[in-house]
Amino acid sequence: MKHIVWHDHHISKEDRAEQKKQKPCLIWFTGLSGSGKSTVANALEQQLYIDSHHTYLLDGDNIRHGLSKDLGFSDEDRVENIRRIGEASKLFVDAGLIVMTAFISPFKSDRDIARSLVEESEFIEIHMNTPLEVCEQRDPKGLYKKARAGIIPHFTGIDSEYEAPENPELTLNTAVYSTDECVIKIIDFLTRHHYIF
Repeated sequence: MKHIVWHDHHISKEDRAEQKKQKPCLIWFTGLSGSGKSTVANALEQQLYIDSHHTYLLDGDNIRHGLSKDLGFSDEDRVENIRRIGEASKLFVDAGLIVMTAFISPFKSDRDIARSLVEESEFIEIHMNTPLEVCEQRDPKGLYKKARAGIIPHFTGIDSEYEAPENPELTLNTAVYSTDECVIKIIDFLTRHHYIF
């Protein structure tokens, strides 16, 4: 790395944000499979788009088709997957966007690394705190059934640990709140903290 030098741009993150009339941030959805991460993130992006905000959504399954297609689901591969997502998200934030990520991201240390890649005020951790039994009952992709049958090893919540956030900016439970109610709560947070105007 000693021959690699960071190249500064003439247009800054602040310039890009001012043009878009928003404060760039990284909204990091974390929670068990089936907790509502992707559903709420998609609905949030749709509402922000309707409201003329500039966004980008990084979803776990989609990333596994490209950026992280070489990774499996061991603890080491999960760590590397989240590292890559954090670095990609940092670039999108630098572009002045409101970035959303929907990943289980089970380990606190990995989420802390993602948080450290952007300014402290730019990281918004949303814990989708839907109970395991509800997530397993939903099982939209049949993953819990396969994990219980031993077909999928290292499955978070079954035989791999999920470390819940200690102090997330928001906690949402889709067993209690509808998707629309979750979006309203997030939009309210973004408005109150001046990410959107």
